[in-house]
Amino acid sequence: MTALVTVLWKDLLIEWRARSRAFSLATFALTVLLLFSFAVGPDTATMRAHAGAYLWLSLLLSSTLLLAQSFHVEVESNAIETVMLAPTAPAAVFYGKALANTAQLVALGLVALPATVALYDASFREGVGLMLPVLALGAAGLAAPGTLYAALTGRMGARQLLLPLLLFPLVVPCLLASVKATTLVMLGDPMTQLPSWLRLLASFDLLYWAVCGVLFGRVIEQ
Repeated sequence: MTALVTVLWKDLLIEWRARSRAFSLATFALTVLLLFSFAVGPDTATMRAHAGAYLWLSLLLSSTLLLAQSFHVEVESNAIETVMLAPTAPAAVFYGKALANTAQLVALGLVALPATVALYDASFREGVGLMLPVLALGAAGLAAPGTLYAALTGRMGARQLLLPLLLFPLVVPCLLASVKATTLVMLGDPMTQLPSWLRLLASFDLLYWAVCGVLFGRVIEQ
């Protein structure tokens, strides 16, 4: 647990010190939202109906840039071998980094939410407070496999291309559940479907986090 907290704190501290990178990432996410609004055109009803999908597509595209940086410091300084030689379980390194990535994705989602409301005339009929668990579960579903694949591609020259190619097919179920849950929060949930979608999303998260935590040791040794 101490190693996990240390890795988590280290990654968050690195991102805090490189705040310009976080600003660039937020700008990219907002730009993607803006481009989607231009693509749809002035059809307010269509924009409002699909606002949840545009939000998560923006986060998905932005996540590849964020996740690619997960092992950037370790790769640049050849510190991965040192980390693995330390008396630390590989799972602790994985969960520390995955939690840091989850926290950053949630923060990015909170930045993108006001822009989604402004650009797509979205509202939160079920209450804006329900967006926090949806964002947290959706971000966790992206962060776990994203962290694993970031470790796998971190030492490859084409990691910026390989990461999304590997990640996108795997997170489709999580992405669909996140979009559906977000849409229900925004447009209303007369059939009380939201709890079922949240449970499904949590199930995907448990599967991703368990399997990726087990596989991380083998991946990082390659």
